[in-house]
Amino acid sequence: MAALDAPAAPARGRSRAAAGFALSLRQPLLPVLVVMALVFQAGSGSFLTQTNLRGIATDAATIAIVAAPLALLVISGYLDLSVGSTLALGGLVAGWLAAEQHQSLPVCVAGALLAGAAVGAVNAILCCYLGLSPFIVTLGMLTAVRGLDQQLFPLPLSNFGAGFAWLGGARFAGVAVPVVLAVLVLAAAAAFLALTPGGRYVFAIGVNREAAYLSGINIRRTPVALFVVTAMAAALAGAIKASVLDSAAAGTGGVGFELAVLTAVLLGGVALTGGVGSILGVTLGVLFLGALQNGLTLLSVPTFYQQMAQGVALIVGAALAYLRKGNRG
Repeated sequence: MAALDAPAAPARGRSRAAAGFALSLRQPLLPVLVVMALVFQAGSGSFLTQTNLRGIATDAATIAIVAAPLALLVISGYLDLSVGSTLALGGLVAGWLAAEQHQSLPVCVAGALLAGAAVGAVNAILCCYLGLSPFIVTLGMLTAVRGLDQQLFPLPLSNFGAGFAWLGGARFAGVAVPVVLAVLVLAAAAAFLALTPGGRYVFAIGVNREAAYLSGINIRRTPVALFVVTAMAAALAGAIKASVLDSAAAGTGGVGFELAVLTAVLLGGVALTGGVGSILGVTLGVLFLGALQNGLTLLSVPTFYQQMAQGVALIVGAALAYLRKGNRG
């Protein structure tokens, strides 16, 4: 029976891609985002100002850079919870190259990307080739990489120089460089998912891995690439944060970042069980989370209430993704 069903896997992948695009045109988060913006504007009087909106976009950029490839990974049926520690590692490596080795910005970024690729490769081997649970593996890597960060860089790093500051502080045509990078990453992920065979394979593997395998799809190659790209994106986000802050610390860098990214992904309609999601939905999830954090800060809401709101958003996102997958199933 599985063999009889196997040829339908690519077709299901294509239909899922088309359905995901159609679903993205009627995202339920969009009206919620509009109402929330109006409420925050009424309460603060400054939420919709150009300066504040630019701040939201800049703050949300690092989440968007990681959320896009992580969404593809989750759609394919896998998960990476180690992105927070990988972000810290990327920032520390880039900062060390800038402050201690006096390297140029491209070299610093390349070093961060290589460090992230190494973490992603370990995750990929353990999950895709050895068949270990992605949840357990990447949760373990979250702690292991954090320990590695503290072993390699026991002291905080700072004073990275004007060249390194360009990554987080420069503007291109009036738009902050992190925002430009986030837009490029989101656009590339959307194009990959909607226009390439690899995008169809992502959906097919997430829908039914065995059927995808029997239909001739390499069910390891795409998830392996996505593990590596997700970790590299996290390392790039770490370099950006280090540039913005002009500092990096192993103990605090990226703490809780994995939950923020996962919240944005789930709010965007990506199901943890795989096979469902769109990049437009993830983009709205990123904007929703950034607007929520910014608006609560403008209203002087205590930090612990903000954390509670983010936790509730994560639960709601998981519930919505589950219900959406059930309805589409």
